[in-house]
Amino acid sequence: MQPFHFPHTKCSRKLIFFALVMLISLASPTSSCTKKEKGSLLQFLSGLSSDGGLATSWKQNGADCCEWEGVTCGEDGAVTDVSLDLKGLEGRITPSLGNLAGLLRLNLSHNSLSGGLPLELVSSGSIIVLDVSFNRLSADVQELPSSTPSRPLQVLNISSNLFTGRFPSSTTWEVMDNLVVLNASNNSFTGQIPDNFCSISSLLAVVELCYNQFTGIIPPGLGNCSMLRVLKAGHNNLRGTLPNELFDASLLEYLSLPDNVLDGELDGAQIMKLSNLVTLDLGRNGFSGKIPDSI
Repeated sequence: MQPFHFPHTKCSRKLIFFALVMLISLASPTSSCTKKEKGSLLQFLSGLSSDGGLATSWKQNGADCCEWEGVTCGEDGAVTDVSLDLKGLEGRITPSLGNLAGLLRLNLSHNSLSGGLPLELVSSGSIIVLDVSFNRLSADVQELPSSTPSRPLQVLNISSNLFTGRFPSSTTWEVMDNLVVLNASNNSFTGQIPDNFCSISSLLAVVELCYNQFTGIIPPGLGNCSMLRVLKAGHNNLRGTLPNELFDASLLEYLSLPDNVLDGELDGAQIMKLSNLVTLDLGRNGFSGKIPDSI
């Protein structure tokens, strides 16, 4: 059988070109964000007292919010990333960002945002990275209800703000069973450090709680953190001895607890269990005895 050839006419060339354009458009569909998602972003914008020129930028980029500065969408047009760090933003964070059902990463760090942290963001069913560090957020961080289902959040950075009040209790962390990084340092949190961090989230690798007003003891439960590599809880009011259970977190590389009211003698045999340790800072406490030779 002879192969079929299109006749070389202008009409046939136009037909082939049209077919190719159709195939390309079917293979790579173009999507734009939904009216609901656009509305959620505009609500966030309306809550700002200073947008750093963001409103002008978004208006210049048209009606499709997938084209807006700091906004990234997936192939289906759903907003997956909102990255607006270092934009000079002032004002409040509206809960509307929690309505972005496909949002995976939200970065609002290094701005001058004030007010509270909306519970809708912490309890989001999609967000895996939430970074609101280096702002002026204040008030208490709200507790998650015990009826809240498991949350996907992996990285929570609320450091360098003006948060006050008691640190969220075990009820909140019970639904954070995917948490890998928690940074709440440089605030004014009070109360005790939760004992059940790692009995809930076995993935927890970084816990930074320094420069707060925590009281009580170092929770023995931190020894259950089989993946813990960084623990920073210096510059608080923690008391008592270092619990032996803490040294069961054998992957620890960075242990920093300076400027507390810790006491007792250092157990060299226990410290030797931390075979991956690179940095150990226990300065300006009330420890007694000699520095173990085993260190």
